[in-house]
Amino acid sequence: MKYQLGDKVLILHSDEEGTIVDFINDKMVMVDVRGVKFPVYLDQIDFPYFRNFSQKKKTAQPRPRQHVDDLRKEKPAPVPKKEDGVWLNFLPVSDTDEFGDEVVELLKVHLVNNTRTAYEFKYGLGFFGAPEFELKNTVQSFQNFYIHDVPFADMSDSPSFEFEFSLVQPQKTKATHFETTIKIKPKQLFARIEELRQKNLATFSYKLFDVYPDKAPEEDPMELSLNKLSNKFKVYNAKEARKHLEPARSVVDLHIEKLTDDASHMSNFEMLTLQLDTFEKFYNLAVTHMQPTLTIIHGVGTGKLRDEIHDALRLKKEVNYFVNQYHPSYGYGATEVHFKY
Repeated sequence: MKYQLGDKVLILHSDEEGTIVDFINDKMVMVDVRGVKFPVYLDQIDFPYFRNFSQKKKTAQPRPRQHVDDLRKEKPAPVPKKEDGVWLNFLPVSDTDEFGDEVVELLKVHLVNNTRTAYEFKYGLGFFGAPEFELKNTVQSFQNFYIHDVPFADMSDSPSFEFEFSLVQPQKTKATHFETTIKIKPKQLFARIEELRQKNLATFSYKLFDVYPDKAPEEDPMELSLNKLSNKFKVYNAKEARKHLEPARSVVDLHIEKLTDDASHMSNFEMLTLQLDTFEKFYNLAVTHMQPTLTIIHGVGTGKLRDEIHDALRLKKEVNYFVNQYHPSYGYGATEVHFKY
């Protein structure tokens, strides 16, 4: 190869000079032009001295006579950079296999900020929902930020590229943070790479956002609480509330099969959450109906559900005392709560 790291080269299509900072494969290199790094094909660059020797020297032209009243022309204003959002950019790096075919080995992942705003970001890559790689950093305005390399073979494991952005200079009218995720299916990935080959392009990208979002309007705390309650329960006038409540229970069975028919698709955390929510519901009903006792069947198991319920009961002011003793019907798998009013 006629080029080496650090060589000064001329970008033919833009007539700009840059420096070679990395070799991607036998057809492409990474160049740096005034602090901006991007990949180019070898046939798109040349040594700048070829241009200097090949250009004909301009013959000296006589300087036109100037008059006192001639006005100096102003320098043309610089062309503003185009803002088109923040992107997740992928650069496929290929190699040739033993049969002479070009095979993609890895993807170089870049965060491209084509806006006038600098952002702090948290990045996470996960496969099948499990975290694999994390990074925190800052991307400046109109900067191409290299994140890491991802083996191409791993892209068939349901990759998820997760970002959380925040402003380097916070603004009162803007959101405190913004989250977005890109999930790529293998079929989509192969189609994008085939499109690159057909169009002779170097990279493909996914847009993360166009404009950083504004801050959501603040809601009245009381109204917000009522709105949240109305999503789960019917909300009535306080004076008429009791007659709309469902009857209280003296015994509540929290075994998961008693609460749902879909337990096989739930995680341990989801099942525990459902059981504790049910406990809270019937505890509140018992208190509202001035019930003297309430028996909670939690089973024995590992004791996790029992301990969570006991911790909650210790903090409730309506509880006089509670006991978890042997019961002829439930063994040690139930707790009896006695109330005080």
